Amino acid sequence: MKFNTKTIHGGQHYEKVTGAVMPPVFLTSTYAQVSPGQPVGDYEYSRAANPTRTALEDALASIENGTRGLAFSSGLAATDSVLKLLKLGNEVIAMDDLYGGTYRMFARIYQDFGIKFHFIDMTDLVKLESLINENTKLVWVETPTNPLMKLADIAEIAKITKKHNILFAVDNTFATPYLQKPLDLGADIVMHSATKYLGGHSDVIAGALIVKDVELGEKLHFAQFATGGTLGPLDSFLVLRGIKTLHLRVQRHCENGMKVAEYLNQHPAIERVYYPGLASHPHFEIAKKQMIGGFGGMVTFTFKTGKLESAKSFLEKVKVFTLAESLGGVESLANHPALMTHASVPAEKRAEIGITDDLVRLSVGIEDIDDLLADLEQALK
Repeated sequence: MKFNTKTIHGGQHYEKVTGAVMPPVFLTSTYAQVSPGQPVGDYEYSRAANPTRTALEDALASIENGTRGLAFSSGLAATDSVLKLLKLGNEVIAMDDLYGGTYRMFARIYQDFGIKFHFIDMTDLVKLESLINENTKLVWVETPTNPLMKLADIAEIAKITKKHNILFAVDNTFATPYLQKPLDLGADIVMHSATKYLGGHSDVIAGALIVKDVELGEKLHFAQFATGGTLGPLDSFLVLRGIKTLHLRVQRHCENGMKVAEYLNQHPAIERVYYPGLASHPHFEIAKKQMIGGFGGMVTFTFKTGKLESAKSFLEKVKVFTLAESLGGVESLANHPALMTHASVPAEKRAEIGITDDLVRLSVGIEDIDDLLADLEQALK
């Protein structure tokens, strides 16, 4: 079954009792038992499993070519369950450019629990392998990264992690499974903030993990069940509904994203554009190799003035783009990482990795491209 069909039918079946084509929203916390320990059907308590969530999880496994999908109350809840596989003294090698919430969890929570983190440029594979020791248990990568659009070569990193028997997790939020299949490239775990492109309509907070290894899937489900970061049935329904149009939406995100990046790249007020589809991107060859079908809808740029005031002026003037956090919805959003999504990253760390005060991140939506370009033009005057 090809991807465009999988988004609608992959892992999906009509509801057995009524024949409903769309999975019903099962708003129940518990399920009847015929005798102690003998439930009527396959479900006992909705923290462990819920039929609506199961329908979503089966769809997630299908579109990422995994065997097990897990749906969480947020992307951070999903990330948290991965870190619960670790123990005191373990080490993690992570991308230096990460979503601010991920960095906050790593540096301000789990580091205090005795987990050591190394934040590095993942294009330096020699550096990556040099940091591996007997305590290294996880490599965590975003590709493309948030917000600097760095790329990491998933297949090459997977060769290293497999050689050293280390878990390899990829945050696939920006690329989506329409463009990139980390499990097929050798990753062990795929994470999504399903709030973003999978849900696609800025109306739900959700997260996801997908794996191929059955035993690993069981461990992650136990962490989810034991700590309670599960997704509710109505939110599960909304994400599942979003997945059914994922292929159509991402096609338009890619088309618009490329045109916005090309427009900004030639604008006299813009210093630099970060977009993996531009030949000027330092990781363009990696993007061509592992991002199949397009380069996404995320575009980041800086101003020639290098000043915060330029970014603020632009963001206060946009009209079709909405100034707001988050990304991946059908509507176009504009964001200031240093003051918004990455404010929890210390200023010195932002400066070190290149998140400057004049940096703006755009989530390019599926509106008419002429309206988007006209909005950028008027805001940049």
